[in-house]
Amino acid sequence: MAVAQPLIVGIGGTALPGSSTEQALALALASAEREGARVRLFGNETISVLPHYLTPESRESAQGRELVECIRQADGVIVASPAYHGSISGMVKNALDYLEDTAKDKRVYLDGVPVGLIVTAYGWQATGSTLATLRSIVHALRGWPTPLGAAINTSARIFNDGQCSDEGAAAQLDLIGRQVYEFARLRMQDPRIMETAD
Repeated sequence: MAVAQPLIVGIGGTALPGSSTEQALALALASAEREGARVRLFGNETISVLPHYLTPESRESAQGRELVECIRQADGVIVASPAYHGSISGMVKNALDYLEDTAKDKRVYLDGVPVGLIVTAYGWQATGSTLATLRSIVHALRGWPTPLGAAINTSARIFNDGQCSDEGAAAQLDLIGRQVYEFARLRMQDPRIMETAD
């Protein structure tokens, strides 16, 4: 029996359209799509206009509702954040805060969902702590971080027009997409895989 195509949802970027972070996320999603996934990217156009979570405006945000509904359907997720002052950006954190709306769903948060993580920084110093922060957030959301987390130094301006000129970074992004896809397919074939205890 054929297994349906997994839906992989990407969340990330910065306040700048076409940022290195968003380009990295798009490349990882493209890798998953090549494997056979359906993909959806929530980048600058969405996360830059999301009201702060739990404000009256957030309850009326069409973008926020769309993000949450897409996450509810997601078989895999990829999160990409710039490293700001040693941690994730407030904009990406705010987008992830919207997942609190799934707290009372049958599948709470990202329970059992494979999650790929990407960190970009203008230098190496902040990449490690930011990646560790993302892993902690995913664990709190009951998700499964993939074995590889991509830490990418963008100081050499390696992203241009949706392409990555650094072979090592490009390989990391390709692997992130493939790992999320592969784990999502496994879980769709047997939902007991990657189950978490209540």
